[in-house]
Amino acid sequence: MSERAALLRGIRRWLVLFVVCLVLSGVTAFPLVTELRLIEDLLGSSASPVPERMPAFMEWIVRVREGLDATEEKYPFVLYGTDWLAFAHLVIAVAFYGPYRDPVRNIWVVEFGMIACAGIIPLALICGPIRGIPFWWSVIDMSFGVFGVIPLYLVRRRIKRLEALTAPAAAAGPVPSAA
Repeated sequence: MSERAALLRGIRRWLVLFVVCLVLSGVTAFPLVTELRLIEDLLGSSASPVPERMPAFMEWIVRVREGLDATEEKYPFVLYGTDWLAFAHLVIAVAFYGPYRDPVRNIWVVEFGMIACAGIIPLALICGPIRGIPFWWSVIDMSFGVFGVIPLYLVRRRIKRLEALTAPAAAAGPVPSAA
């Protein structure tokens, strides 16, 4: 296999991983109320060590579930905002088809994704305290940016190498015909 083909295969594998994670992150934002009820039931069961070993975490899960239950009961339209959040994840995932198809030409999508990952950190640090989010939960939120940027960084490096391999052939111009 040529170096170009190996780079392209690696780029595509990392992009697929990133897109799958982005889609999963988005899809799980639709059924938040049901998910929190399930998580509370699992973590709060008698077989779970979580309530005893991580009481602050369990209290947070209960508080969030109670808030979602109250919101769903009295103001279900507020949850429409999380539907849009989920939709945004799915739309952004679609944008990564460009670099999958033509990485060099669409490197800007990868760089956009890296900027978005970096933006998670100030968002969590600023909005978390304003919304009463525990700092340790903001750290979990920030980890999505940290872990999200890793595959994108690797993809960007590979795209730059692919571009360097492709550039000499493009600079040479068309091959003259033997007429």
